Amino acid sequence: MAPHTAKAFMDSDFLLSTETARTLYHNYAAELPIIDYHCHVSPKEIWEDKRFENLTQLWLSGDHYKWRLMRWNGIPEKYITGNASDYDKFLKFAACLPRAIGNPMYHWCHLELKRYFGYEGILNADTAPEVWRIAEEALKSPELSVRSIIKKSRVAFIGTTDDPTDDLIYHEKLAADPTFDVIVAPTFRPDKAIHIHKAGWREYIQKLSDTLGMEIRGVADLTQALNLRMAHFASHGCRAADLGMDYMVYRPISRDAADAIFTKAMSGRPLSEEETAGYMTYLLLYCGAECARLGWVMQIHCNCLRNPNSKRFAELGPDTGFDCIGPDRGSDAMAGLLNWLDARDLLPKTILYSLRESDNAYLAVLAGAFQGEGVPGKVQHGSAWWFNDHIPGMRKQLTDLAAVGILGNFVGMLTDSRSFLSYTRHEYFRRILCELMGQWVESGEYPQDMDTLGGLIKDICFQNAERYFGLSLR
Repeated sequence: MAPHTAKAFMDSDFLLSTETARTLYHNYAAELPIIDYHCHVSPKEIWEDKRFENLTQLWLSGDHYKWRLMRWNGIPEKYITGNASDYDKFLKFAACLPRAIGNPMYHWCHLELKRYFGYEGILNADTAPEVWRIAEEALKSPELSVRSIIKKSRVAFIGTTDDPTDDLIYHEKLAADPTFDVIVAPTFRPDKAIHIHKAGWREYIQKLSDTLGMEIRGVADLTQALNLRMAHFASHGCRAADLGMDYMVYRPISRDAADAIFTKAMSGRPLSEEETAGYMTYLLLYCGAECARLGWVMQIHCNCLRNPNSKRFAELGPDTGFDCIGPDRGSDAMAGLLNWLDARDLLPKTILYSLRESDNAYLAVLAGAFQGEGVPGKVQHGSAWWFNDHIPGMRKQLTDLAAVGILGNFVGMLTDSRSFLSYTRHEYFRRILCELMGQWVESGEYPQDMDTLGGLIKDICFQNAERYFGLSLR
């Protein structure tokens, strides 16, 4: 018997198993521009056109996905967030990467090596020194500066994530720079003002006061302060707010009740769970109504369990790779929030994300209950997020949305990343989408009408987001 030859690893038809899928990807999806409407890259680094010296600086610095993978392999923390050399950190990561079979990190890393460094091999402990040298040499070229990476990736729009106290000076500088035509817009992220139950809330209220030069003595002052900052963001091209909720709450209260809770928290007295929920609801409804007034998109991310490892949190602080998928809590609260806003004609365009994959169908059906006349897909079930942005997670989000909603109106993928090489995640998504649609055609579940199919691909990968966020990029 002749030896079996497996399909080549990550060739031009990677993830595309049918002729229809290959046609959809190569003829319609591959060359589309990218709208990265939610990410965490630094506008300062874009303005400065930052250059990186090596792959550790570009890959491992701040990337909690990679940090978790390394911890899974028992690698000491000094090689992850500690003081080991950049080279030694990279060697440790490369040595454990082959064990990540089935993890999207394996695909992302090799896509990035291929697309930005032209490396066609496999990264492992043996090849790590060679890959390090190739990348180090390539990074000396201006073709791999931050701006060049963005342009090479065909990125047309970037929505960063920004605190209300940010002066947005780098967004301003980028908008005034005629040599860089990519739109870099801020996104309003008021979490620190909303999360009254978290450490640092009082200090943040003082920071917001100092930013505006006004005393914030109650919720009327606070909402006025947020209103002033939203006006500042709007003047710098902001098109969206992002509300990061560990879990959803819905307990409507009066302004007087919210004011009493604010005063109590500012005095340092502990709040009950009901008081916390009431205050947070008051601020969420305010932000939603303001998004509608400004014509912004409201994004809500929820159901994350933050920092369950108290020892590591004490050692390393937040956002270091220890967050988890949260428990099932507050799903009915999302419906309450949307209903309150919609009943008052204050519901903005809204994108709902849950870290719980089991919430997919619920969010898609809930979105369908609040669709707005004249706005296709006004309320969206957002793309597979964080622990779900792998092949089965993306397929499930797409199939759930298609089954109980309208996939053709979906605004597509985002990076949600701090890395400038993460634009390959859009390629990953597009390949998965084309494979899924190709399978439906090949099995006779949808006609092989390539004009219609190609139009759907262009919409989902680019044009829907362009319309949804009020952009004109062509």
